[in-house]
Amino acid sequence: MAHTAMSGSGTTAGDDPLQTAVWRLRSRGCWTDAAALLAPHTATPAPALQRASLLVERCLFTGTGWPEAEDALRSAEATAREDHERGAAACERGHLAYASTVLGVRDRADEARAALGRAAALLDPTAPGRALLDFRRGLIAEHLSDSPQSARAAYRRAHAAATAHGETLLLSFTWRHLAGLALREGELAEARHGFSESLRIREELGYLVGTAPALAALADAEPEPEATRLREEAGRLFRLLGGVPTWLADQLAPRAPVVPVVGPRAADV
Repeated sequence: MAHTAMSGSGTTAGDDPLQTAVWRLRSRGCWTDAAALLAPHTATPAPALQRASLLVERCLFTGTGWPEAEDALRSAEATAREDHERGAAACERGHLAYASTVLGVRDRADEARAALGRAAALLDPTAPGRALLDFRRGLIAEHLSDSPQSARAAYRRAHAAATAHGETLLLSFTWRHLAGLALREGELAEARHGFSESLRIREELGYLVGTAPALAALADAEPEPEATRLREEAGRLFRLLGGVPTWLADQLAPRAPVVPVVGPRAADV
């Protein structure tokens, strides 16, 4: 399962106190509380869009809160004035439609593609928001269009741009999804490296809600008994956060043991 990234790099000592508080809540999966802190500031485009982004991320991690995310996004779209603001809002619109589609709530794949296309037309190729846009176009290519080559190209563009603009959290997502494609092709060493980098970044930033998925992803590329240890650690964190992200439950479910075949092999029967 894919999941989202807003731009960002965690917090530092010099950050605005409001942004520090928002990050701490978001990193623990408290998206509604984080959005509430931004509500008094949503007459201007940046806080309005950030609030919408938080509520869209909540949808993708929990499968709930769709009306609130739609309302917040419409408000953000209404406040946008400049091309880069309208482009960022279109990028978020596309991501909400993607989330609805990939979680099976409602098929909005065409809306997702159209919105990200609008974002691409509005955002300057060198704009900081371009990294997030490319990442999200990669998600659509991989999970809605089943085009791993296009997805890889988009993830690589996003990775390069995120590196250039210091979007550290976004790098944890590009590392993870590039690693996922490598695993799909049987490139275990490359997959382990990418998953390990993703996990390292999330642990360093304190992105708690994204750490269990990172542990589970790395487990898929590791041999036993390390794979089981990683899944157990992911499971403890998953339960600590109240079962978020909800889609991780299936991946963490106990796996059936391999039963040795006695007598003729199945292929010989």
